[in-house]
Amino acid sequence: MSDREFPCEQCGAELKFAPGLSSLKCEYCGHANEIPALPENIEEIDFHQVLDDLADKEDLVEVTTVRCTGCGAETQRKAGIASGQCPFCGTPIVAAAGTTRIIKPKALLPFHITVSDATRKFRTWLHSLWFAPNALRKMANNEDRLAGMYVPYWTYDCRTTSQYSGQRGDDYWTTETYMQTISGKSQTATRRVKRTRWRWVSGSVVDDFNDVLVLASTSLPVKYAEELEPWDIENLTPFREEYLSGFRAESYHVELNTGFDRAKVIMDGHIRTTICRDIGGDHQRISSVQSQYHGITFKHVLLPIWISAYRFQDRVFRFLVNGRTGEVQGERPWSKWKIGLTIAAAVILVGTIIALIASR
Repeated sequence: MSDREFPCEQCGAELKFAPGLSSLKCEYCGHANEIPALPENIEEIDFHQVLDDLADKEDLVEVTTVRCTGCGAETQRKAGIASGQCPFCGTPIVAAAGTTRIIKPKALLPFHITVSDATRKFRTWLHSLWFAPNALRKMANNEDRLAGMYVPYWTYDCRTTSQYSGQRGDDYWTTETYMQTISGKSQTATRRVKRTRWRWVSGSVVDDFNDVLVLASTSLPVKYAEELEPWDIENLTPFREEYLSGFRAESYHVELNTGFDRAKVIMDGHIRTTICRDIGGDHQRISSVQSQYHGITFKHVLLPIWISAYRFQDRVFRFLVNGRTGEVQGERPWSKWKIGLTIAAAVILVGTIIALIASR
């Protein structure tokens, strides 16, 4: 993951990866430079082994990065570019380059959605927003405001064994007698009432997890990044630098062990669903869960996201487009003057209606 350039085999011009293709197409002579295929098997790496020996040169790679002073995002420097805007917050940055050592990415999902398609989907999303500032709509007409970014993720595989205790609730019906008044007279009546009988239970369940996905970036709003899912992880491609040509890649800020702590939270929801199924009955209460994690492996993968950052009233709003599916998510600003005009118009309309009614 260096600042390598990829010259055209036919004319020598610099190449960029075109979303949706498996080659680097030359913009000047049209020659298709095929990206050499690698074996499809993407290796899972032993989690504990890497944690025990993160200094192993075989598992680490040194990359040249620039760090944004506004949001702290650390992206890999593009060759020949000395300045620009941070894709995550829009802050102007000058490429004061540094180096960092990271775990090598093993795989990625290449961009499938082009910048034109992403911009079109972005515009459609913006036009669906009520009370959006006019400046935001104008920004959407500029393709240059969308940056193609490979964002780091961790995926984790493991098997869990979970000991639990809790309660099982089984519904049953009983007949209840009560008094009711009919025509001024009290009468005895009966009705069927559903009740629940609870009993204590305990047990053990086993779950297998494959590719639990954890965002390894702190530069994106987690809520909106998660709403870009699902990703077609089954189509991961072995990592090659050619796919990064013409795009930028972010270095991970969420470390491997921290990422697994987040993966545990994701897995816990599934484990509890399994426990409820194991308890059975009509209702379940879980009192305690103790899980053990076996055979943990991981991958460092890069996923494609089109990103645009917009500053409005001293706040940064980010818009994300899934580079595979075109799913759009983002934070939105509100135009106070549009809201104010709408409220004023509504007040005038209501006042006019009331005046018309009163004059009749």
